[in-house]
Amino acid sequence: MNINELERKLKAAKVPASCYSIMKGGLPNEVYCLAAENGRWVVYYSERGKRSGETFFKSESQACDCFYSKLIKYAGK
Repeated sequence: MNINELERKLKAAKVPASCYSIMKGGLPNEVYCLAAENGRWVVYYSERGKRSGETFFKSESQACDCFYSKLIKYAGK
């Protein structure tokens, strides 16, 4: 899965956009984030200006799969 497919799947599952940030950078409050940094991909939770639970990936596909699995629990809410 790539970023475009991920965004379509999240929208189709009705995951609220207020729960996540994709490729926007910064430290938004209380959202899951997916970003490309220094040639690798990172998934983390951003809260109060801090990153927690950082997981790094070599491929976009792996990062998108991880991100989707974290967010699907918010489907339809």
